[in-house]
Amino acid sequence: MASAPPKSALQSYNSATLVNVTTLGVLLGISSVNHGVCEIFQGNRPISGHVIKALGSGYRWTLWVHGSEPAFTLVPNFLVTGILATLVGLAMIGWTVRFIHRAYGPTVFLVLGVTSFLVGGGMAQVLLFTLNWAAATRIRSPLRFWRCVISPTVRHVIGKLWRWSLVAGVVFFLAASEIAVVGYGPRVPGQAEMVLRNLWGLGLAIVVSFLLSFVFGFARDAEAP
Repeated sequence: MASAPPKSALQSYNSATLVNVTTLGVLLGISSVNHGVCEIFQGNRPISGHVIKALGSGYRWTLWVHGSEPAFTLVPNFLVTGILATLVGLAMIGWTVRFIHRAYGPTVFLVLGVTSFLVGGGMAQVLLFTLNWAAATRIRSPLRFWRCVISPTVRHVIGKLWRWSLVAGVVFFLAASEIAVVGYGPRVPGQAEMVLRNLWGLGLAIVVSFLLSFVFGFARDAEAP
């Protein structure tokens, strides 16, 4: 009787890794759109320099002084920068959902991420889209390394945790995005500094949560028959 075909012949991608990469890729696309829309609100006016505040001052729904959404852009106009950041963000969402699992999918995603950064899509996302690109290169990998460094028992345990770490990362990401724009609560003395500290803490929680989600996802995929 012929032996069973290897996993790569039965399954062309690692499902948990694909879910992780797709989820974070969509969030990063949404973040680029968010920056772009804020820049569009600033109108057709010139930009001096390359580091900008995507969120202009004077909006009633911005409740704290540190809400500025910093970004880098090579385009010397707020309106054009905003349009480009929005379009690239939408392209990132569409590409991640439809094509990230293909052989050239991670490379195009990386190009979109770099382009988003260069046209005002945000600065804080650079680390995350780099991590997401690296994880995307493992979607079609046999994951031999993870089978070698993580024992079957540990893989079985942590493989069950990847969904929870992914959910945590999504919640932290959305919370940080909301706070970065509008802050929260009534204006009280010292609140802006407190919000800023919490935002930095959320940023760290986002990175840790998605790193764990990637590792736990690799373990889960390595457990798949």
